[in-house]
Amino acid sequence: MLISPPFGGGRAPVLARNAVASSQPLATQAGIEALQNGGNAVDAALATAITLTVVEPTMNGIGGDGFALVWDGKKLHGLNASGRAPGAWTPEFFAGKTAMDLIGWNTVTVPGMVAGWIELSRKFGKLPFAQLFKRAIDYAENGFPVSPVIARQWREAIPVLRKQPGFLESFCIDGKSPAAGEFWRYPAQANTLKEIAKTEGESFYTGALAKSMVEFAQATGGCFTMADFAANKPEWVEPLAFDYGDYTLHEIPPNGSGIAAQMALGILEAANAKQYPANSAQRIHLQVEAMRMAFADAYAHVSECSTMNVTTHALLDRQYLASRAALIDHQKAGTYAAGDPHSGGTVYLCAADESGMMISYIQSNFKGFGSGVVAPGGIAFHNRGMSFNLEDGHPNQVAPGKRPFHTILPAFLTKGNQPTMAFGVMGGNMQPQGHIQVVMRFVDEYLNPQACSDAPRWRIDDLGKLTVEASMPTTVLEGLKSFGHEVTVMPANSLDFGSAQAIALLGEDTSSGYIAGSDHRRDGLAAGF
Repeated sequence: MLISPPFGGGRAPVLARNAVASSQPLATQAGIEALQNGGNAVDAALATAITLTVVEPTMNGIGGDGFALVWDGKKLHGLNASGRAPGAWTPEFFAGKTAMDLIGWNTVTVPGMVAGWIELSRKFGKLPFAQLFKRAIDYAENGFPVSPVIARQWREAIPVLRKQPGFLESFCIDGKSPAAGEFWRYPAQANTLKEIAKTEGESFYTGALAKSMVEFAQATGGCFTMADFAANKPEWVEPLAFDYGDYTLHEIPPNGSGIAAQMALGILEAANAKQYPANSAQRIHLQVEAMRMAFADAYAHVSECSTMNVTTHALLDRQYLASRAALIDHQKAGTYAAGDPHSGGTVYLCAADESGMMISYIQSNFKGFGSGVVAPGGIAFHNRGMSFNLEDGHPNQVAPGKRPFHTILPAFLTKGNQPTMAFGVMGGNMQPQGHIQVVMRFVDEYLNPQACSDAPRWRIDDLGKLTVEASMPTTVLEGLKSFGHEVTVMPANSLDFGSAQAIALLGEDTSSGYIAGSDHRRDGLAAGF
């Protein structure tokens, strides 16, 4: 692994026996404090995550979903803490619509994140659950200065969400967002966090908080019932494993879309992408083509596992992926329909401790503040339901009690059944694209986590167009254009390319310590001791 950063991102990697990396410095420090108080990596991750709902409300909130991959020292565990559609969401409920709404009540599924916090703490945590809320409650009650990138995202969200129930009253001061450096306080959110901590989440799903959310929904256009909240249960799942070279990439199985990153890597391996130099137009061309194929399959076939028409095994079959790779012209951009396999606003963080425990964790309100709907007590609801499909018979068609297609993806690399790196790249559909870029930088180029993050990125945006960062070399741009790609170079301050956090082992085992990186594109921080 190359320790020196080659891309000049402005940050050096952090080397330590214990480490936390997140997208907001105050949250990272909450995680470090948990470790110093005798907690383990899971405690650190939870303290960080809970604090992020306060200090980075533009990307996550109490009313969101979460996923985790936990290395307990011997084995990798997966947790799906995404919520389900309300009981009222039948196809008939959406009759007359051709697509799901993008914001508002008809995008809000039951928030699963709080249940995920509880489950992780009970199974792996060492500290009392309520202790993990200390910093979050303090910042909500007494305030904190808003960091620059978050202030920008906050400002840009107001024109879009100002008419949603509860939004202006909750997240604005005289109709305006807080400026960078301005103190933000939200005592009502502190009270909600205290209630969750005191009741270990029971209030959120069956008690006073659930009752308050249901009453607010029924008064402002939502359709939640107490039964919807009471039925929510997180699920421990077997992570999907896919080999790339000597390493194995682990992702949460569907309804998560991490399988798209694994498929793209399989296509790239079959196409022998490594024959072309790193940072070359030729290699990036193949990455883009492989990702387009993987997305075509994911959008056609991936949903909650129980409703998929093809198996994950079929989608990851090497022979199938090789057949997809054979469709790629190495010299020309193409378009791809879904294949026919044989059937049989987000925050990411990671933490690792000297005992060998590592966690890759992500939670989200989806698009920025999410739905824009904010229940009393600062409970900002996600808009994950917008990812359902309304096409009759589609695997991801909306239905009562069903989990929607999910874009938030914690990732984990192992080598020889031993942990190597916990990582993630938050940012909508950037996430599987970011995963393949980070994995190839780490595995094929031997770069450290900070350098993997700093490297210029490309992205297929939500409209399917290819965009690249302003730092992408001119020679690469010209090469991509010669292959027939229509490339848009984004401004230097663009936030479209996600935010990576990563912690890797420095050596063969945890006795060698860790090396951590945090994306220079955000306000984040990697720290350790």
